[in-house]
Amino acid sequence: MAVIDPLAPVPAPAADDRPRAIVTRVSASDKVFRGMLRGAGLAVLVITASILAFLVLRSVSAFKAVGFGFFTTSSWYISTNQFGIAAILPLGILIAVIALVIAVPVGIATALFISEYALPGLRRPLIAMIDLMAATPSIIVALFGFFFVMPRILGFESWLAHHLGFIPVFRFSLQNSAGNFATSTFIAGVMVSVLVIPIVTSLSRQVFSQAPQGEREAAYALGATRWGMIRTVVLPFGRAGVIGASMLGLGRALGETIVVAFILTQVFHFNWHVLETGGNSPTAMIANRILDAGPKEISALMAAGMTLFVMTIVVNTLAAMVINRSRSGATASAD
Repeated sequence: MAVIDPLAPVPAPAADDRPRAIVTRVSASDKVFRGMLRGAGLAVLVITASILAFLVLRSVSAFKAVGFGFFTTSSWYISTNQFGIAAILPLGILIAVIALVIAVPVGIATALFISEYALPGLRRPLIAMIDLMAATPSIIVALFGFFFVMPRILGFESWLAHHLGFIPVFRFSLQNSAGNFATSTFIAGVMVSVLVIPIVTSLSRQVFSQAPQGEREAAYALGATRWGMIRTVVLPFGRAGVIGASMLGLGRALGETIVVAFILTQVFHFNWHVLETGGNSPTAMIANRILDAGPKEISALMAAGMTLFVMTIVVNTLAAMVINRSRSGATASAD
């Protein structure tokens, strides 16, 4: 048997055995396309930063006048430097919470029906209808809520006050008549939910449809019913996506202006009894006051807008982080 010397030099590989470096030449069209994508991404960042910088600069005068008391003051007296959003910012959040309480269950149920139960011929029209709802202008929803929904929901509000009045948020302390239920925070939240439902439904449906087919078939093979498969496969897979969709809906609800301005009777105090008349939000206040405001009040309104803008960015960023860390988000990134 021949003995191989480990110290012997290794012969150089033949020219045909050497690995070739694969060089991919980028065509001119690909370079243009990549440049357009980079430009679009940078444009989004520049526009967002420009909006934030504009709001910060225009709100400097307000913060110089009242400082961080702008976030703790519950009055709006510009001439005496006693103004802030402590009364109306919680009202805006309350309207958004009411909208989410209604929109999230309805959106998830609709998404499950479209992705798991609807017939193939019905699925496409339902998806188109959801997209149409998302494209409906806010003014149309506001008119629909003011002239159609409000007169018909007063009886339900009265029922809530009579039967659920032991819950503090549904307590109705004013004179018990149907007229006092109108233009309430509850009605504003209901109409804002109409704008949030398409967002939650569309994003949830996309996440549910990405549930692995192998896991679906395995659940059926183990004897699971359709609902059992949904409960053990689809919903766990899409949980983080649903949370992200809900947070995106929250950002949409916080920024809604026209519906809130149409529905609510503007008051400047925090009233957490949602069935009583009167309410406010930073967006509605900006829309109602900006045209008649002086320079100092404009600065205060810009400060309110900056607060909402920062809140929306934070909410959307958290939503993106939740989606990217989920199984569904990882699957979408891989695709």
